[in-house]
Amino acid sequence: MNKVMSRTVPPRPRHRPPTRRDTRRPGGAPPRTAGRPAAARARSPRTAPETAARQPRPTDLFADRLLAVLSGQRPVHWMLRHTAGRAYDDLARLAERGPLRARGIRGVRPVVQDIGYYVAGEGALEVFARVATGDRLRAMAFRLERGADLRWRCTAVETGPV
Repeated sequence: MNKVMSRTVPPRPRHRPPTRRDTRRPGGAPPRTAGRPAAARARSPRTAPETAARQPRPTDLFADRLLAVLSGQRPVHWMLRHTAGRAYDDLARLAERGPLRARGIRGVRPVVQDIGYYVAGEGALEVFARVATGDRLRAMAFRLERGADLRWRCTAVETGPV
C-alpha cells in the first residue's frame, strides 16, 4: 500500500496583523534621521535639502554628449532629440571622420578640459570647449538654443582641424 502524503498549507489571514503604535511620535511625523542633532539643524539655515544634487549646466551636459559622439563612444542617433536644424547632419558628417578619437593611444579617452560660453542673445549660448586626449588638445564649438518647450538643443557644432 502506497500512501501519498499531502501537505496542507495554512490559510492566510484576512486582516492585517496589529501594528505597534508609537505614542512618542504623533500621527504622520517622519522618523528622525541620523546625522546632526536637532538643535544644530535648527540653528543653521539650510538653502537646499542635503540630498538634493546641484543640476549640471546645459553647457556641460552638451559638451559631454557631443564628445561621446565625436569620439566614437556613442552612436550619432543618440543626439537626435537633442539637436535642431542642420546640427544633426553636421554632427553625422563630423562623427564619420571621428575628429576627437584617441588615435594610436590605447586606453585613453578624451575628456572635456575646459568650457566657456558667450550669451549670444535671449535663449542662445555659443559654447567652446577644450578637449584633451593624452597630451593632445583639440577644440570643439557648438551653439545651444532654448526652444519654446524650455529645452536646450544644439543647433550647430564644429571641431578644430584634425
